[in-house]
Amino acid sequence: MPASVITPPGSSLHDGVREACDRVIQLLLLNLQKLVYNRNGPGLADSPPRPVPFLDALKPHVRDLCVETLRLERKRFLWQHQLLGLLAVYSPPHCATDALFFLLTLARTQEELALATQLYAVLSSCLLDLLPATVKTCVCQIHAGRLPEPQMVQLFRNLALVV
Repeated sequence: MPASVITPPGSSLHDGVREACDRVIQLLLLNLQKLVYNRNGPGLADSPPRPVPFLDALKPHVRDLCVETLRLERKRFLWQHQLLGLLAVYSPPHCATDALFFLLTLARTQEELALATQLYAVLSSCLLDLLPATVKTCVCQIHAGRLPEPQMVQLFRNLALVV
């Protein structure tokens, strides 16, 4: 377990503390999910969607969130993956395609690559034309020369595996 601000290096958390923290995070994610999917409440059809400041602050950090999710640490990657999905639904469509692009580019194992396909499965039910938009994002990144060769090779391998 990595050292954190809560525990000094070498000591571990009691299982009850871990479980309580997990429950708190799940409740926070549930509340965030309600905020994302119920942005226009009843009778508010003419008003603009209510902002979610936490997700607004996360928008510039999609790549970082993908990197952390791919670390597959304990239960952390599960809620990070869920958070990534909520961010993609909440944000403009390019956020979803960027997240899928980063997961496809950075995934090195089958387990990591499964996170990209799982995210696609969740997002495709609520975002139109997600697959063509994701392919377009990948092609644009390649044509722009933004990928180092090893990442480009990894992206092609991963695309071949998921197709």
